[in-house]
Amino acid sequence: MNDESWPRLLVVDVEGNGATPPDLVEIAMLPVAAGAPDTAAAGAWLIRPPVPVTPFATRVHKLTNADLADCPTWTEVADEIGRLLDGAWICAHNASVEYKVLSRHLPNWKAAGVLDTLRLSRATLPDVPKHNLDALIEHLRLDLSQAPAQRHRAAFDAFATAVLLLRLAEAHPTWDALVEAAVPPGLPGAPKPEAPPTLW
Repeated sequence: MNDESWPRLLVVDVEGNGATPPDLVEIAMLPVAAGAPDTAAAGAWLIRPPVPVTPFATRVHKLTNADLADCPTWTEVADEIGRLLDGAWICAHNASVEYKVLSRHLPNWKAAGVLDTLRLSRATLPDVPKHNLDALIEHLRLDLSQAPAQRHRAAFDAFATAVLLLRLAEAHPTWDALVEAAVPPGLPGAPKPEAPPTLW
């Protein structure tokens, strides 16, 4: 695939505080350009949530309330993050989660489109038993030696998802073919169904 034909694309990952609905405690955004993750232009933010982080959430991403005590609130970073997301496609693993959380936090934002590497992996690798991120990292032997932080932190997971996206995209010859395989129905960028034929 000619990666230069891709629109502006940000691989995103978010971590939450374990509340229902979740408040953000971390967000990472990693541009993909010229067929590679653009780590020089990546951004990551730690956020102090209005509701404390639950013990379960801390066990997943290792972020404690003490870690976040001096971090900015969402209100303090929302405008910056909204500007960066404006007009871009986003990509995430199980992207409906990131899309819903970001849409709730940024009610005036709408993604240009949403690629889901979970959906893409199921279309591209139907015989793989599991399609969670860990299983795909192992199955494809993805090189994550340059990934920052560790698994279940937003920057690491965004990097892993970007590498996964680029590997899976090799099986789809055009951007339109990638969109067909990777955008969940009902999310921005989903191909519109063909109109039924008419007599006229």
